[in-house]
Amino acid sequence: MLRIYLLLYCCFISFSVHAETDVWLLVDTSARKIEIKKGEKTVEVLNKIAIGRGGAGLKNHRGDNITPFGSYKIGWVGEKSNFRRFYGLTFPSVDDAEQALKKGVIDQPTYDRILTAHHLHQTPPQNTPLGGQIGIHGLGHANEKIHQVFDWTHGCIALTNPQIDQLSQWVDTGTVVKIK
Repeated sequence: MLRIYLLLYCCFISFSVHAETDVWLLVDTSARKIEIKKGEKTVEVLNKIAIGRGGAGLKNHRGDNITPFGSYKIGWVGEKSNFRRFYGLTFPSVDDAEQALKKGVIDQPTYDRILTAHHLHQTPPQNTPLGGQIGIHGLGHANEKIHQVFDWTHGCIALTNPQIDQLSQWVDTGTVVKIK
């Protein structure tokens, strides 16, 4: 019995230390930086990020290469990504889906699937006409010099490999990511 108690206690301590619920990310696409925040205090800044080739703003459709503005959460973590690590965002959000429905980019059943996923705290469908697979990732084997020269992603936020490793100490699934 004592052994089970110690095991549960160790798991609780491990979880509590790693999953800090007041940590969130502010992605400033104009300044090309990510601020790691604890509450309203900035605890670390990752500079010289790259964004989508199409800039940042409201996504119009899959393949527009735009990094979306909005508030998301990290929905999944890809540890074995070609980009070293991939933190998938809960894009499209309910707001994204509402805009896309009004514009006729998605239909009502697609909107309903996105809405349902968010209400169930699940990752929304990633294969909609609005797009998907938006996240924060490293370079993997890509050339760091190219990363420093221009925005090259298909809508994601890219960091260098040391930066994505540094970020991994702060975030996990459920971490809020605000992109402006």
